[in-house]
Amino acid sequence: MSKQRRQFKRTEGTLPYRKLFIIAVEGKKTEKEYFDIFKKMRSLLIQIECLNSKTDSAPDHVLKRMKKYLAKLELKETDEAWLVVDKDQWTNEQLEKLFHWAQTRKNYGFALSNPKFEYWLLLHFEEGDNVRSSADCDEHLKRHIHNYNKDINSTKFPHKNIENAIDRAKRRDNPPCKDWPRNFGSTTVYKLVESILKAIDHVGKFY
Repeated sequence: MSKQRRQFKRTEGTLPYRKLFIIAVEGKKTEKEYFDIFKKMRSLLIQIECLNSKTDSAPDHVLKRMKKYLAKLELKETDEAWLVVDKDQWTNEQLEKLFHWAQTRKNYGFALSNPKFEYWLLLHFEEGDNVRSSADCDEHLKRHIHNYNKDINSTKFPHKNIENAIDRAKRRDNPPCKDWPRNFGSTTVYKLVESILKAIDHVGKFY
């Protein structure tokens, strides 16, 4: 039996969505709440589905969740599927599996934050030059998000802050890495976020 494309319903209007982002993440809460921010700002023609972790966060489980989800629908060429993980303690061998998967199709992507996703969040507020450890990253972030504990306050991430984070991440990823950031204090999540913003902007020009 051939795959049948999963239907994403709009709450108003009749036009089908034009672009779908499937994002498989490592964390249980933070990443999903962050990408939910784009659901609030997006055109109804942009759909974002975030596959977060329930129990297993290892890279191979992130990839497994993605493959299981994609087996249920036929991804259009204009859609995108992304794996988003942290460097943490994961080995190069573990990360290579995700990178190689992302190379199999033009609309697949792999984004990594070194040391973790919180570093990407921190770049929304500062340059991130003085972060020396994973714990240090959290402490810096708490200066901007009081009592930060994996929860995301969407009001702390206006469009301007997101654009600043993209610019800062790009400067730290220069020249752009070919696979994933090896240096502490770097992230390629900006590539995914930039793609989402471009899709929202593109749809907004026509509708």
